[in-house]
Amino acid sequence: MRLFVLCCCIALGGCVSAKDPETPAREPERKEGADWPCFLGPAGTSVSPEKGILTRWPKDGLRVVWAVRTGEGYGAPSIKDGKLYLFDRIEDSARLRCLDAATGKLLWQFDYKTDYVDTYSYSNGPRCCPVVDGDRVYLHGSEGMLHCVRTSDGKLLWKVDTKKDYGIVQNFFGVGSAPVVEGDLLIVQVGGSPPGSDEVDFARVKGNGSGVVAFDKRTGKEKWRVSKEVASYATPVLATIGNKRWCFVFARGGLVAVDPAKGKEMFHFPWRARAYESVNASNPVVVGDKVLLSETYGPGAVLLKIKPDGCDVVWSDKDKRDDKSMQCHWMTPIFHEGYLYGSSGRHDSNAELRCIEFNTGKVQWTVEDLTRTSLLMVDGHFLCLSENGALRLLKVNPKKFEEVAKMEIVPPGKNVRPQAWSTAVARHPFWAAPVLSHGLLYLRGGKYLICYELIPAKK
Repeated sequence: MRLFVLCCCIALGGCVSAKDPETPAREPERKEGADWPCFLGPAGTSVSPEKGILTRWPKDGLRVVWAVRTGEGYGAPSIKDGKLYLFDRIEDSARLRCLDAATGKLLWQFDYKTDYVDTYSYSNGPRCCPVVDGDRVYLHGSEGMLHCVRTSDGKLLWKVDTKKDYGIVQNFFGVGSAPVVEGDLLIVQVGGSPPGSDEVDFARVKGNGSGVVAFDKRTGKEKWRVSKEVASYATPVLATIGNKRWCFVFARGGLVAVDPAKGKEMFHFPWRARAYESVNASNPVVVGDKVLLSETYGPGAVLLKIKPDGCDVVWSDKDKRDDKSMQCHWMTPIFHEGYLYGSSGRHDSNAELRCIEFNTGKVQWTVEDLTRTSLLMVDGHFLCLSENGALRLLKVNPKKFEEVAKMEIVPPGKNVRPQAWSTAVARHPFWAAPVLSHGLLYLRGGKYLICYELIPAKK
């Protein structure tokens, strides 16, 4: 049975700094544009506010600005103040590299030891992207280590061993939910279990009340914990509905809705396939007072209308057989003007890119044979990245699939043979979500992080 590993260690390793600790934030070389400091960008929706993208691509594809080799892992980079942060693994060390976002030059590196081994023989590297907030970077490793380091030089500020402190039993693909920042809190989907649970079959593992944990982002001290859920792979989503702040966490067994200010669970909505080997990995999509959940192993999608202390079902795929509206595997679908766009399907062979009407689930169009894809919306277009290394530019159009440009991602440099590149992509596919910051597009796959120019620099 094929499963996908997603996306998002006790001894501390060395830290190499190329910057003085008191150095102020770097000014990006490109003034126009926006930072991309956390998973799926500034709003957590994989939507970029930037303008002026190239819509006519050269025959050989977009211009490569720089490229670097990557280690194991599937996390996308994060970018803030001219610095790019990349989290991966080399041998028995997890590492965070801070690079100049415009040139790829190494500024500093932070390492720690890890012994994580993937149960299903996928990558042993991290799944989560770094989360940058102010002068700090937060890491959530596949083994469960939570680290906070300084952006200026990578100095360790605090760490929490969530496996040790909360009793995490290794999930199918380890830890893969990126943290989120809410005010002074760092909210993490932890999902710990009672002592002795590591001797129990994972299908029967129960939670110990640490499904969602909030830490003081400055010190790492626990502020609150809620939910007996076990963790899955979706990242928590923060939203304001009416005058109330919410945190929505798509955990292993369903949606946990939390009041982040009080650390109180407001309600739980069960949503998970019956199959043992199934995960929830697509983030909740919040639009107004509605929340959409989507998974690919069984029930599909459901749209919920949020009430002060619960929710009502607007529409659901649960009782449908072959005509489910949206079955997202790991990508988070994108909402735009009443429609939802996403990759629906469990395997590369049956995945479809489709558009549905958000409020009804009615399918508007669907396209096969793209493999599983990730989307980034910018300037009236979608960047559609296939796991096999094809990049397409699509018009945002609810009426039809409209391809504007296409390129095949090729190996950087002249010393990489096409056959070796194909093998690398097969082993290290383009599963990381695309990142766009200050006109530069960053794609990770095939053992490389490649930076392309999508928006020409202003002279």
